[in-house]
Amino acid sequence: MKQSLYFFILVMIIGCQIAEPPKNPVISFNQKWKFITGDRDVYKSPEFDDSEWMDIEMDKIWEQQGYDPYDGYAWFRTRIVIPSYLKDNSFLQDSLRIFLGKINNFDQSFLNGFIIGVNGKNMPADAVLDTNFIHAPTNYWDLERRYTLSADDPRILWDRENVFAIRVYDEGGQGGMYTGNQELSMTSVMEYLKFDNNNQPFDFEGQNLSKSFSIKNNSKSLTLNGYFTIEARGKLDEGELYHLNENLTLSPGESKSYHLVIRQLEQSAKITYGFDFEDANQSIILEEESPYMLTPIPGQEPQINGPGIYGARPGNPFLYAIPASGLRPMTYQVEGLPKGLKLNKNNGIITGSIKKTGIYDVILKVENDLGKDQKSFQIVIGDKIALTPPLGWNSWNCWGLSVDTEKAIASAKMFKQKGLADHGWSYINLDDGWEIPKDQEPKRDPSGKILTNEKFPDMKALGDSIHVLGLKFGIYSSPGPYTCGGYTASYQHELQDAQSFADWGVDYLKYDWCSYEQIANDHSLSELKKPYFLMRDCLDKVNRDIVYSLCQYGMGEVWTWGEEVGGNLWRTTGDITDTWESLSSIGFGQVGNAPYAGPGHWNDPDMLIVGWVGWGPNLHPTRLTPDEQYTHISLWSLLSAPMLIGCDLERLDAFTLNLLTNDEVLAVHQDILGKQAIPVIKTETMQVWVKELAGGNKAVGIFNLGDQTEKFNLLAEQIGINGTANIHDLWRQRDVGSFGSAKTFLVPSHGVVLIKVIP
Repeated sequence: MKQSLYFFILVMIIGCQIAEPPKNPVISFNQKWKFITGDRDVYKSPEFDDSEWMDIEMDKIWEQQGYDPYDGYAWFRTRIVIPSYLKDNSFLQDSLRIFLGKINNFDQSFLNGFIIGVNGKNMPADAVLDTNFIHAPTNYWDLERRYTLSADDPRILWDRENVFAIRVYDEGGQGGMYTGNQELSMTSVMEYLKFDNNNQPFDFEGQNLSKSFSIKNNSKSLTLNGYFTIEARGKLDEGELYHLNENLTLSPGESKSYHLVIRQLEQSAKITYGFDFEDANQSIILEEESPYMLTPIPGQEPQINGPGIYGARPGNPFLYAIPASGLRPMTYQVEGLPKGLKLNKNNGIITGSIKKTGIYDVILKVENDLGKDQKSFQIVIGDKIALTPPLGWNSWNCWGLSVDTEKAIASAKMFKQKGLADHGWSYINLDDGWEIPKDQEPKRDPSGKILTNEKFPDMKALGDSIHVLGLKFGIYSSPGPYTCGGYTASYQHELQDAQSFADWGVDYLKYDWCSYEQIANDHSLSELKKPYFLMRDCLDKVNRDIVYSLCQYGMGEVWTWGEEVGGNLWRTTGDITDTWESLSSIGFGQVGNAPYAGPGHWNDPDMLIVGWVGWGPNLHPTRLTPDEQYTHISLWSLLSAPMLIGCDLERLDAFTLNLLTNDEVLAVHQDILGKQAIPVIKTETMQVWVKELAGGNKAVGIFNLGDQTEKFNLLAEQIGINGTANIHDLWRQRDVGSFGSAKTFLVPSHGVVLIKVIP
């Protein structure tokens, strides 16, 4: 859903006798900024001479401008005349808005030597400041900084030179002021009319799709008046689905509710909201796209899902839950189950251990009142695990540092209740925030064992509660002294922590570079590899299979050596956010690393950004459109990229669940050949990616990166097909014809057609 309509409506007031309404001018100030690393209080002073500082661009993180590696304090400064014509040509003349874009991670912003804001919150000039940022949560990195000052505030020097000084602290990874859209303007009446449909998801009701939402006048004194229209058209065929026209008048504090109903189609509806305002000579057009479900609803007959292979090391605890959908109750059998393993026939959970290396061919069987299903399956006991890319959930993209035991257990239960586990999703991973904060003591017990904070009173019990459901338990740490969020990490206690993880029943470790930046001498390959070799050696000394996830943002082309240091997966990029710009740049940037992916070692372009996300504790529906979400899951499946859901599972809506439980798409992701797709066609707007599958078939993603629906003619030879081949639509789970020499596909903007080609 294009839930990015977190917007305010531009309006004017009827009755104002203005021949030419004010235009609310905007002044950009994204140039001529100066920069220095380090931290001195004098840097905020308008009299300070910054002429020796370096020039810096405002649309890039500082790591991209010669300051890599650098974590810690830095300052940005610029000088600008704030002209009074901003006031004179604005309808409302009461307040100045200062927009600084996004800042990673924390900021204290000063104007002419006085504080004006901290991490997006307006501050009085005499505010007492937290000097070291230690209490600020890391999720501020994705927060826009908008500060507002009264027009008569003495901190503003109208028609004179003003000095902005921004103190920034980056605790790990990327840093700086980086969105390049800094600007000044006066506040507008648009801020008084709030449209809340961004937080109101669509409901699927039979053959219809509906949404209730409201428009509210937040002003205490102004009446807002204008003309309101809603129009919904099919995104592909442009057929009209809904139309509304009406005059709209809202008194101060008044709201009005609407209920939109359109019929379900195999395409998004493009919904346009229009406002034309009497006497204001202004209008605004806003758009969103409705969800549509392509995955057929599974039947009640039993069906075994998931990969065809699973790996474990000899003698280590074994846990595998047979993923099967269908009517419950269901009984399970395994033909040829090797010695050392046992099956719970009521829930399909296989436990035990196997001492002897080898490949064990078994047959999985399930049965319910409506039928039976079976599937060939290989249990591989050897030196490799994670033979297919992990499928699971990670707490960071929804809860950030606010994660706790209850949220983790609730997520595990949702895997079972919503049926995600029936389709192969198995990991429940804690990210940062379970440890003792760096400003508290003790961090470890007298023997050096790491302690947990009050939100996680019993890690062993938490692991047990996850395992009893047949799911896996993941955890997070850093090779440095502290994590990205400022909590205790593993530096100089690596073996103790590895043993604690094993004792707690941990199955997955995300090991995040973060404060190791303070330890590493430089970014040479030997320094980049060193902490990951060390933890690998420690994990090898404990009696447990722990999937090893390297998180260091792609430094040193980690894909070329991640397997060497014993990694099962490695981050290839910086952090992803729920925007098309982030998704497309990261996803379609996975070029050149395909040769390094395969069973047991995977490229990781970061976690999924579907559902309700927000980096905790305040969540919002993803800002991706439905087609962008289909692109997301399709591309990650083609890339054989680990897929970790990052949303609040208790708010999992029908569309997102449908998106995540397509077994034919997941079969591409879990294909035992383990190939990563490569692009074979790249034009300005279209890309075609091809993944070789076990058995000789190909999965093909036809992606439209442009802003308009396109017809795309794909030649069979372009994807390595000679002669005829059958075409199967993976999202719709149906055959759609065959190749002769070419086939034409209609691909929505930012969307995908995902097919399997069967020679």
